[in-house]
Amino acid sequence: MLIVVLIFQLGVICEPLPNVVDMIGGMLLIVLGLTFFVIGLEQALFPLGESMAYAFARKGSLPWLLAFAFCLGFATTIAEPALIAVADKAAQVASGGGVIASTDQARQQYALGLRLTVALAVGVALVVGVMRIVRGWPLHWLMIVGYAIVMMITGFAPPEIIGIAYDSGGVTTSTITVPLVTALGVGLAHSIKGRNPVVDGFGLIAFASLTPMMFVMIYGMVSM
Repeated sequence: MLIVVLIFQLGVICEPLPNVVDMIGGMLLIVLGLTFFVIGLEQALFPLGESMAYAFARKGSLPWLLAFAFCLGFATTIAEPALIAVADKAAQVASGGGVIASTDQARQQYALGLRLTVALAVGVALVVGVMRIVRGWPLHWLMIVGYAIVMMITGFAPPEIIGIAYDSGGVTTSTITVPLVTALGVGLAHSIKGRNPVVDGFGLIAFASLTPMMFVMIYGMVSM
């Protein structure tokens, strides 16, 4: 990323870099933070997600497994830095465009409502994804039906919310959500007899990207 910025800043725009010291310091902090984050994933989050999925599957309690999947999806999404940034920016733009009142309280409520809606959507997505792994449902049919519903809702949703809804489907699959959700799917597929971790263990992220688009557009239809 830094190389791309340098090439365009110096070679195309032909202007000196502003705040070079701050930029270098920030890049070093990013590299250091991501390094510790990856180490933490490998040593803690991946083993934890897989072991808990295996424990719930071995216990044979589907309601508890679904409850764990929902809570995992909700909690990781509500804390997702990318979603927080997008929700705050959406609130600022909505306030500037007159969609909501131009007050701090209105912007905070709008951003919080958006985050809660997306978190609820991801929780529901993981419940459906876990049921797919447990029951052996084909992934492609669920995805086809899901995107058909998205297209249908798009025709009724306010234009102001459609772009935010589609972006919400992308920002949910970021640094916190993806590792834990992937660990849940792979661990669950490992622990269920007759399931292939490669075939059945993946696909939860696809649901986590799909349902926020539906929920946010519905949220816009209700709140606007």
